Amino acid sequence: MEEITVSDGIENSLFITYLYNALSGVLSRTGGGEELMFGAERAALRIRSQDTEAALLLRELLTEIIGIGYKYRYLDANLKVALSKRDRKLLCAALIAADYEGDKGYIARKIGQSDEYNIDGIYLFRLGPLKEKWQHIVEYVPGGFTGSDLKQFCDFLVGESRNKIYLRGKTVFGENFRPLRRSLLLGEEDTEAEIMLSDAGYVYCLGDVGEELSDFLQKFYAERAIFS
Repeated sequence: MEEITVSDGIENSLFITYLYNALSGVLSRTGGGEELMFGAERAALRIRSQDTEAALLLRELLTEIIGIGYKYRYLDANLKVALSKRDRKLLCAALIAADYEGDKGYIARKIGQSDEYNIDGIYLFRLGPLKEKWQHIVEYVPGGFTGSDLKQFCDFLVGESRNKIYLRGKTVFGENFRPLRRSLLLGEEDTEAEIMLSDAGYVYCLGDVGEELSDFLQKFYAERAIFS
């Protein structure tokens, strides 16, 4: 039986809970188990599994936590733009999506294989070049960045993408029809941010969508939202 422990500072307990929820289905199916632990300073998750599937998924989820959750917090804290709170969040999601595949590969190499992962330690001590890259991105975005600039930037990203996602109600599904919940790493589940994070080139709407979400799709995916 393989046992792996993942921990982070208590201020990042959201990430440990995300990991717990994302792994629970695999572990229950493969006869494994998991245990959440919250202390005064650290939050931790211990998993036990007889199957390699859970360990592989755990390492993939660690790249999401750093490449999305940690990067979002870095961008949100350092971007000097006078956007609304909503547009600022969408800008951060779009900037994450634009480089996510490259960031993911780098993070995966630095994580490696172990039976114990301290997420904050990996971020602080193994990912210096990645943080420098994020700093350059922040410096590249001008303080006068506007909502119109956000629209142009997103138009460029959408035009370059061939990724397909599916939308039913407020739930976003990937091309394999697996529900996407990565926006939780930004603090809460958010359909619009989820679509941005997916680097979608086409959004297939399976049924009606609400007025607010319809306005979002009209603004950012006018030619690429397909209704059925």
